[in-house]
Amino acid sequence: MNDQVENDAPPAGGRVAVITGAGSPTGIGAACARALAPTHRLVVAATSPRIEDRVRELRDLGADAFGFVGDLSVSATADALVAEAIERWGRVDALVNSAGMVATTGEEEQSPAEQTTDEQWRDLLARNLDTNFFVTRAALAPMVAQGYGRIVSIGSLSGAVMAYRGDAAYHAAKAGVVGLARSIAVDHAARGITCNVVAPGWIATGSSTERERALGAATPAGRPGTPEEVASLVAYLASPSASYLTGQVIVVDGGNSIDEEPFLHTPTGTLP
Repeated sequence: MNDQVENDAPPAGGRVAVITGAGSPTGIGAACARALAPTHRLVVAATSPRIEDRVRELRDLGADAFGFVGDLSVSATADALVAEAIERWGRVDALVNSAGMVATTGEEEQSPAEQTTDEQWRDLLARNLDTNFFVTRAALAPMVAQGYGRIVSIGSLSGAVMAYRGDAAYHAAKAGVVGLARSIAVDHAARGITCNVVAPGWIATGSSTERERALGAATPAGRPGTPEEVASLVAYLASPSASYLTGQVIVVDGGNSIDEEPFLHTPTGTLP
């Protein structure tokens, strides 16, 4: 690390991270919070009070953590989340956008473009793209003021790199996350702010279906990934050391996206 980067970076004990979508104990957001806990004070957010369970777990690890409950597809709520971090600790050094994916009330409805209703389209974009934009916009102001920031969005292999059948709105939203990140990266690189997207493949979480786990087993790695494997990359991207890496989509998928014959990795020789 050169002298300029060292001078710009906040001291480890003074760094503050905001992490959205951290409510599930087995999810990527919670894993990111655990990975950042040794180096950051944390504001962790979710749509339900179960975030308080994550706060207790983080505090048991020795972290200085605070929970926030709210619907981040509402811009005023996203503003309030960032304001909470500023009020408590005076800065925001890292933002991890992990909100989205599956709603707490159940799995997202999936449909091809011609069958996607206006309501489905708006709902999928609100949960997977609006939340990202609103929180990122709120975090940029303090990051610009302090001349330092790390923004990491949890995207998806789907939409950014590949697609599966029958889920047009989700793919569009996740592709939008990439475009937003690249725009922010270009606009703010000279201000000491980086913005990257981590694109997980099949990751085993508590909400994974049997088919999703089987698809993970069909990757060249022979298994789904873990939230911790995604979080370790996020922790690097959220650190001062990642100062020259911005505007990138980094895939974590066990080789899934580069394999032209995935059926060879299954016991039956066919895809699930």
